[in-house]
Amino acid sequence: MKKFLALSVSLLLLLPSLSAQESWEILPRENEVDVCVYGATSSGIIAAVTARREGHSVMLIEPGMRIGGLTAGGLGFTDIGKVEIIRGYALDFYRRVGKYYNSANPVFKFEPKVALAVYRDLLRENGVSVVMQRRVTRVRKQGNQLVEATFERSSKTVKQRSMRVRAKVFIDCSYEGDLMARAGVSYTIGREGSNQYGESYNGQQMLDKHQFPDGVDPYREKGNPKSGLLYGIKPGEMGVRGQADKRVQAYNFRLTLTDDPSNRIPISRPARYDSTRYELLLRWKEVVPWKGMGDCFSWDRMPGRKTDVNNNGAFSTDMIGENWDYPEASYKRREAIARAHKDYTLGLLYFVATDPRVPEAVRQEIGQWGWPRDEYEENDHFTPQMYIRESRRMLGRYVMTQANCQRNTVATDSIGWAAYTMDSHNTGRFVVNGMVKNEGDVQIRIPGKYSVSYGSITPVEAEASNLLVPVCLSASHIAYGSIRMEPVFMVLGESAAIAACMAIDAGDNCVQRVSASRIMSRFEAIERGM
Repeated sequence: MKKFLALSVSLLLLLPSLSAQESWEILPRENEVDVCVYGATSSGIIAAVTARREGHSVMLIEPGMRIGGLTAGGLGFTDIGKVEIIRGYALDFYRRVGKYYNSANPVFKFEPKVALAVYRDLLRENGVSVVMQRRVTRVRKQGNQLVEATFERSSKTVKQRSMRVRAKVFIDCSYEGDLMARAGVSYTIGREGSNQYGESYNGQQMLDKHQFPDGVDPYREKGNPKSGLLYGIKPGEMGVRGQADKRVQAYNFRLTLTDDPSNRIPISRPARYDSTRYELLLRWKEVVPWKGMGDCFSWDRMPGRKTDVNNNGAFSTDMIGENWDYPEASYKRREAIARAHKDYTLGLLYFVATDPRVPEAVRQEIGQWGWPRDEYEENDHFTPQMYIRESRRMLGRYVMTQANCQRNTVATDSIGWAAYTMDSHNTGRFVVNGMVKNEGDVQIRIPGKYSVSYGSITPVEAEASNLLVPVCLSASHIAYGSIRMEPVFMVLGESAAIAACMAIDAGDNCVQRVSASRIMSRFEAIERGM
C-alpha cells in the first residue's frame, strides 16, 4: 500500500500543469506527503514550490477553479509600499512577469493571464501539480499534531467525492483559514476595540475617505423614515469610535476590462439586474455632481489595453456590509455571497453605462470598455476570485499590531516584511443624524517597512505544532490591513515552507521549535543562489 501511495504521489508531482477545469481522477482516496499546502493562492504556490525545491514531497490543494488567487485574479496593480520588501521567490515572480513584457526589471502591473502563465511555469518547472476543486471538511489530530485532512469535491465536475491527505506539516495558505479553523486553532473575526492593544485606528471608525458628504438622504422617499432605507444601508445604530465588533471590511471583485475593439465583449444587461440597488449612487451624485466614471471606480490601466478596476468613492464596487457572515459561513452560503457580489458588480457597470439618469458623457466613457475575450475563459471572462480582504485571523504566538506597523514595537523573530498603509475598507453603511454615512475606512501612512514575526504565522504549540498560517496570520484588524498584500503573502509563504522543511528534517515536525534566524539564513542563501 505504501509503495502504491508513493508512486501515486510521484506521478502527481511529475504531471504537467493543467487548466483549473480538469480534475485529478488518478489520485487515490488516501495520500501521503511531507508537506500539504492548502490554497493555491500566491502564497500557496510559492510555499509549494519552496518545499519542493527544498527536497520534500508536497501536495498543493486548491478549493476553487483557478490558481494564483488575487494575483492571477485581477489584482494586477500590485500594492507594495516599499519595493525592497519583495524578496526571494516573490521577486523572482515579478522578474518573470517582466520578461514576459520584455523588461529587464521586475514588473508590478500585469494582465491576469500573464500572472497565471508565470505561476503555471513555476509549478511545472518544479514538478508541482495542483489538486483542483477540493475543499477541506475535516482535520484529524493526535494530541497537538495534525495527522490527516479530508477534502471533498467543490464542483460536480470532479467525480471523486472525497480524498484524505496525511502530511508531516500542513500550511494553510487560503484566504479564509478553513484548514486552520478545522484544526481547532484559535482565531478572531472583525475588529478589536481600540483599547485591547492600544490602537487608535482599530474598532469602529467614521473618517472622511470614501465617505458620503453631508446631506445625502437615506430613505426611499426623501425625508420619510417610514418609507424604508435605500438598498445598501444597514438598519440600526452605527456604534461609537473605537468600539469592537464582528463586522468585516467590504469585499469586491478586481475587474479586468478592455477598450480594445478586437478583444472586447460589450457590457450587457445581467440576468438578475435590479436598478433599485443603485439609487444611492444617484442620491450621492445629486449632492456631488458627476465628473466622470472615476467618481465611483478606481480605473487603473494595465498592459494589453486592460484595467484593474477597484473601489473608489462613497458608492462603488465594494458591497459594504454584505459579507459579515462570510468567514464562518458554510461553503454553500459563501457561494451565495460571492454570487450576490458578482450580480451587484455586473449590475453596477451596466447601470452606469446605460441608465438615462447617469450623464451621457459618463455613459459614453464607460461604454468604450468591455470584458476581454482572452481572460477568464473558464468563467465567462469574469474573474472567479472575489477579493477577500480579511476573513479569520489566527490568534498565534505573537499578534502583530498598530505598534508594529508604526515601528514603535519591533518583532525580533522576523521572517518577512510589510510596508503598506494601514488600510481598511468600509465595513458598514448606516443612517447618522438623518444622513447616510459609511463606516470603517482607514488609510494611515506608516514610517516605512517593518518586520513580520515568525510567531504571527505559527499557532500556540498546544493547539497545533505542525501547522503554519502565512495568510490568515495572527494580527489585529488594523495591522492586518497593512500586512495583507500579495507580495507579503508570497514572502511569508516561502518562509513558512522553509520552516516546515526544517521541522521535518529535525524529526519532530514541530514548527515552533524552528528558529526564525535559521529560516532567514536559509531564505538569504536561496536569494544568493537565484
